[in-house]
Amino acid sequence: MSESEVKHSLRVKGRLLSASEIERTLVRLAHEVVEKSNGCEGMVLVGIKRRGVPLAQRLASLISTIEKCPVETGTLDIQFYRDDLSTADIRPVVTPGAIGCDITGKDVVLCDDVLYTGRTIRAALDALFDHGRPRRVQLAVLIDRGHRELPIQATYVGRHVPTSSREIIEVKFHEVDNDEQVLLVERVD
Repeated sequence: MSESEVKHSLRVKGRLLSASEIERTLVRLAHEVVEKSNGCEGMVLVGIKRRGVPLAQRLASLISTIEKCPVETGTLDIQFYRDDLSTADIRPVVTPGAIGCDITGKDVVLCDDVLYTGRTIRAALDALFDHGRPRRVQLAVLIDRGHRELPIQATYVGRHVPTSSREIIEVKFHEVDNDEQVLLVERVD
């Protein structure tokens, strides 16, 4: 099915967050991270490709402003760690420094836009530990929509949005989509 055909089979049910609501949510999350972590010393925010990356960068910028100290960010590509995609028999090749920062002994806040089944986060944890051994790993997500298939829970949640299995959360960030909002869409048969 082409991308245009997919778009026609989805119906927008409503906007969950506007650009200003996303910004306010990120400010709140940044304060929560600082409070729970007692500052930002030894902290690294790692975004899961695609939309977790701008989320991590924005949170790091906000935390740096709050704490008046720099916060490192990294990018994690998990495509070869997914268990719900067909894979070859070989393990993924890890390129040293591919995250963009050292995570060994650090407090890592893993960032993603939507938490759903937990499979993306499981894959991200596998990928993360192939790059080093963090002291602690926490999870920050903009939206938690439920429907977990694995025992994974976010430490920091922007908004809980109960959804049906037919519904999809679409997060749009300027950095990726040239748009800024969170939509609830539904599959139309």
